[in-house]
Amino acid sequence: MKKLLILSLLFLPLTLMAKTQSLQSFDQVMDALKNGKTVSAVFYYKDCQLISDNEIEEESVDAIGGMKIDTWEYFAKGSIRNKEAFVVASTSKLIANPKGKGYVYNYVKIRIYESGKVKITANYLDSITHEETMTENFFTSIYNGDEGAARFFAE
Repeated sequence: MKKLLILSLLFLPLTLMAKTQSLQSFDQVMDALKNGKTVSAVFYYKDCQLISDNEIEEESVDAIGGMKIDTWEYFAKGSIRNKEAFVVASTSKLIANPKGKGYVYNYVKIRIYESGKVKITANYLDSITHEETMTENFFTSIYNGDEGAARFFAE
């Protein structure tokens, strides 16, 4: 009996750690969200198309970001005059300003379309005045095993 208990305790951490699943389509992301799973997103910005201050940039920033999708809304095709279904989520965190002094609120909003396209909007807001100091839009797709700079995972 003791041996069975010890073996069970040894394998418990392996069982708990083996739960992360890569999500490689809109349907997989939606299934995970609708089933209450914890979904995380990781963005490889250098592999995205960047539009900053309404201008298409030749290169994107070599940075990686991530967020948990814990609050989200899904809109079916045509529900708000939209041509395709999509899900949106956002988060805001106070961070040290990577472009200057002090702190900024880093507001990130994502829109994932049923076609697999992904739009990531990043805004910096001054932590005192709440004035917008930066706006960037990144365009990519869900990583499908070969391409796409937006990777999603479910736990």
